[in-house]
Amino acid sequence: MMNRRAFSRINYGMFLATAQGENGPQGCVVNSLHQITSSMPFKFSLTVNKSNETFKAIEHSGFFAATVLSQDAPRELVDLFGYKSGRAIDKFEGKAVQTDQNGSPYLTEGAIARFSFKIVDKLDLGTYMLYIADAVDAELLADGEALTVDDFKNAGNSIPATATVVRTMEKNFGWKCTVCGYIAEVEELPEGYQCPICRANRDKFVKL
Repeated sequence: MMNRRAFSRINYGMFLATAQGENGPQGCVVNSLHQITSSMPFKFSLTVNKSNETFKAIEHSGFFAATVLSQDAPRELVDLFGYKSGRAIDKFEGKAVQTDQNGSPYLTEGAIARFSFKIVDKLDLGTYMLYIADAVDAELLADGEALTVDDFKNAGNSIPATATVVRTMEKNFGWKCTVCGYIAEVEELPEGYQCPICRANRDKFVKL
C-alpha cells in the first residue's frame, strides 16, 4: 500500500505563472515549475490543471511568464492567485501589470526573480497539461529567499488549490473539486454545497 505521507517529504518552490489569454491576462500560483536542463537553451517544465483559466491563456499564446515568490510575499497575493478563479474575477485589477517581450503579463509584487518562457512541447496528462518550455529571458527583481511549500505550510497555511502538486498529501480525507482542485476537509458535503473557489456544484466533488 502506498503511504501518501511520503510525498510530504518533498519540498517545492512556489511561483506565480501568468499568460495572456484571449480575453486578458490570467495567472495562478503553481509549485510545478522546474528547470530540467542546464545547457542552452535552458529548458523548464510546467504542469497546469486544464480547468484553470491560466491553462487556456497558455494554450492561446504559446508563451508564459513566471515569477519566483519571496518568503515575505503578501499572503493576499497568494490567496488571490492561489484560491480565486479567473472565471469569476479579474485577478489583475488594480495591479501594476508589466509585459515581457513575448506579450506575457507579469507582476513584480512579492517576487524576487522573473522568467519568460516559450512553449516548445507538451504532453497531455488527462486532467493536467505538461509543458516543456525554453527560458528566453530572466531578471533579478529583489534580494531575499524563495518561498517554498514547506515555508507556506509551516506558517499555518493550506497549499493553494491551483498548486499542481497538491494539497492534502498527508491524509486521505475530505472531498476534492474536480474543476479547480480545492479540497473540502469535511466528512460529508451538505446539500446545495458549492466550491468556494470556482463555485462548482456538489456533484463535481469526489471523495478522497
